[in-house]
Amino acid sequence: QAQLVESGGGLVQPGGSLTLSCAASGIMFHIYIMGWYRQAPGKQRELVATITNGESTNFADSVKGRFTISRDNAKNSVYLQMNSLKPEDTAVYYCHAQRVGVPPRDYWGQGTQVTVSS
Repeated sequence: QAQLVESGGGLVQPGGSLTLSCAASGIMFHIYIMGWYRQAPGKQRELVATITNGESTNFADSVKGRFTISRDNAKNSVYLQMNSLKPEDTAVYYCHAQRVGVPPRDYWGQGTQVTVSS
């Protein structure tokens, strides 16, 4: 009964900011690497950012310096703070939970739309 539920998407002007939230349930949250991915129409889904339980982070080159990922284990939640948004950031953003090990296991949220436009 694992579930990831995203929220916070919407329409924002170029240069603006938006914060996405993902609430997880049904998993042992602290053993999962959490991440955000995005997919635009006609394009492949791509990694945006990841964060480990130890709060080590990785970002795609396209968002470095503009986006911040964080997690709150007490709330079983992960967040994506997006600043200086560009039209190229327009996509459906997906929350992802990855358990490493043998066997590995992962889960996806249903996505939230982010549109950057004037």
